[in-house]
Amino acid sequence: MAADVPDVDERALVGFKYLDRLFPLLERLHDVGCARDASGNRKLHYDQYCALILLSLFNPVVRSLRGLQQASTLAKVQRQLGCPRTSLGSLSEAVAVFDPTRLEAIIGVLLADVPRVRSIGGGHIPQVLTAVDGSVVKTLAALAEAAYLKDKNGATHCGWRFHTHFEIDRGIPVRMDVTTAANGGKTDEKQQLRDRLAADRCYVMDRWYAEFVLWNDIVRARSSYVCRIRDNSNLSQVREERTVDAAARQAGVIGDVVVTLGPNSKPEARPDHPTRVVLVRTTPHRKTGGRKGGTAGPSSDGVIRIATNLLDVPAEVIADVYKHRWLIELFFRFFKHLLGCRRLLSQNPAGIQIQAYCAIIACLLINLWTGGRPTLRTYEMLCFYFAGWADLPELTAHLEKLTVPKKPN
Repeated sequence: MAADVPDVDERALVGFKYLDRLFPLLERLHDVGCARDASGNRKLHYDQYCALILLSLFNPVVRSLRGLQQASTLAKVQRQLGCPRTSLGSLSEAVAVFDPTRLEAIIGVLLADVPRVRSIGGGHIPQVLTAVDGSVVKTLAALAEAAYLKDKNGATHCGWRFHTHFEIDRGIPVRMDVTTAANGGKTDEKQQLRDRLAADRCYVMDRWYAEFVLWNDIVRARSSYVCRIRDNSNLSQVREERTVDAAARQAGVIGDVVVTLGPNSKPEARPDHPTRVVLVRTTPHRKTGGRKGGTAGPSSDGVIRIATNLLDVPAEVIADVYKHRWLIELFFRFFKHLLGCRRLLSQNPAGIQIQAYCAIIACLLINLWTGGRPTLRTYEMLCFYFAGWADLPELTAHLEKLTVPKKPN
């Protein structure tokens, strides 16, 4: 496998000045993990490790731990990142003493610099629109893992799930929690959300989160939700049928009702608040599998049913908010395919969480540099610059185009 790893040329690693904003924040991590190092033997420090991870996220040629190790041997990397020449063993073992949660404060500082501009829903929903979902990164289990890391059904553990909170208006991830890939018990996406609920957010969710007890917890946390429910949901107990006006019909809304959901025999398992369902027409979809041109995803009868506790928000706004849930799916594609996080640099849970936090930091840096969402073209331009294929004036010209307002039609 080592023969397949391309050599890292020092001339291909430029653009370190774009990380200057981050270095003062990373410096506070320098002594993390050194409490028991009384003799001062630690050579690779937490801030240096994070700098190397970020280097890999912005340089597609560096996509493995061996690539990081080779990059650390380059004089330019050592000089610009302040990293010593390190070994594969040091990179692999260092995460055992690094605390991933220490990166949360740095993320908070960068988040504060990203302006929150409401672009969806106008002033109808003052809470922060937050899409939540999970995505699995599959890994090839080693023989030892196949022998020891098995779930309750005897299956090998060969993947990790990234539970993500994504702010729709700002187009950035604000939280990623890593668990094993199993979607059940403590690692279930609904339970992960329940454990991390915050006030003043509007959680935008797909069908997996259609759990009435979870909705109750969200409301008790002083937040709200917009959640798609299943096609076979029982909507027969209508408490109020609302008029669908012209604006709503233009948005595809075909129904707007306040209903009673859940079984009559278990009132404790029903929503403890008025529940509204907005019905939106869409293209029918039949699941035929993802291979040989088939379509994946659950089937749909051509109507999207969106449940919410927001009773006073126009139906077309509810439909629009749910439509923008798709941005988190685009982020997962960006996270895996562009930032290269399909390939995990560590199999240690702490190391994987550090890589996830560094991916959030990378997205925040791109947002701060560009003033917008990390699009494919902009990310490519940044990588061209880091690789030495584009010079600073060309990168600057590209970024300036992003800030020029479009002329009205």
